[in-house]
Amino acid sequence: MSSSIMPTNQKQPVIRCTSVFKIFGDNAKAMLAGVQDNVDAKAFQDAGCIVGVNNASFEVFEGEMLVVMGLSGSGKSTLLRCISRLTDATAGKIYIDGQDLLAMNNKQLIELRRNKMGMVFQSFALLPHKTVLENIAFPLQVKGVSTQDSIKKAMDMVELVGLMGRENYFPRQLSGGQQQRVGIARSLAIEPDIWFLDEPFSALDPLIRKEMQDEFLRLQGVLNKTILFVTHDFDEALRLADRIAIMKDGVIEQLDTPANIVLNPATEYVHKFTEEVPREKVLRIESVMDPVNDSEALSDLKVSKDAIIETVAEAVLSEQNPVGVTDTNNDIVGVLHPSKVINVLFGGRANHPNH
Repeated sequence: MSSSIMPTNQKQPVIRCTSVFKIFGDNAKAMLAGVQDNVDAKAFQDAGCIVGVNNASFEVFEGEMLVVMGLSGSGKSTLLRCISRLTDATAGKIYIDGQDLLAMNNKQLIELRRNKMGMVFQSFALLPHKTVLENIAFPLQVKGVSTQDSIKKAMDMVELVGLMGRENYFPRQLSGGQQQRVGIARSLAIEPDIWFLDEPFSALDPLIRKEMQDEFLRLQGVLNKTILFVTHDFDEALRLADRIAIMKDGVIEQLDTPANIVLNPATEYVHKFTEEVPREKVLRIESVMDPVNDSEALSDLKVSKDAIIETVAEAVLSEQNPVGVTDTNNDIVGVLHPSKVINVLFGGRANHPNH
């Protein structure tokens, strides 16, 4: 998975939103005139309007997975729909690769969606009378790709999402998880630069859901897409995200790395989400390692600085000596002491920064 650290000195963001509002209601535009900051949702409600997205500003960089998280009615899906322009924002600016999305005409928009955007929604929306292969090839054929080329590409996608041997099945012959894989394969067939996923796994039972998350992380490791992923499940957000935006009543309450959200919740609302989160699920080894000390004898075991503590804790605690921590080049950049791991697993709750 790509690094969680905010990209520095990078070229322009792939997605940039500036003061985006989506207000439902007849006099929404008039109500918004002259507004500089977040709007008072109650006042708008009294005037017969519903605030869907309230002054959202953020950027998403190439290869980054931003997970937009919130409970039902928080505005997360509305925000996604604004950025894919399935719905038009009431105010604000949205740029995709530097192009003004809201200034595009229908032809430009269709072009953008066909060539740059992939979308996966909670309902798989597969065509029931077409096979797996035909479903995946369908968007390519719409684009005018020849049948032979589109079937070849679809076969590659079948392999990518692990459905070999089922390419001639019809959707009704597949489980929910398999259907969702077809939906993912179909959206990837057009090789989108930007991938929008709206609650893609929430209809699946917990075991399949975890498998799909694993699969999704594997795909992202291979494909390195720029992703906007919407979920109401905080655990899912923590597992998948490079950064998380937590929404409430249309407002982005905090946008940060999973570790920072858990360690430094910005508002009381965010804190409520984070207080039950086991830290070992979000903190990386890098955040608890000590500097290298040449006089220390290290164990033969080595762990990556990017590993989540939970995934290596058992192995580290089985070692007699401290464990070397490596970077992507396999060079030792730090040392992990079992006592630190024990402290993260069993201590450290009482000294919460917001208590």
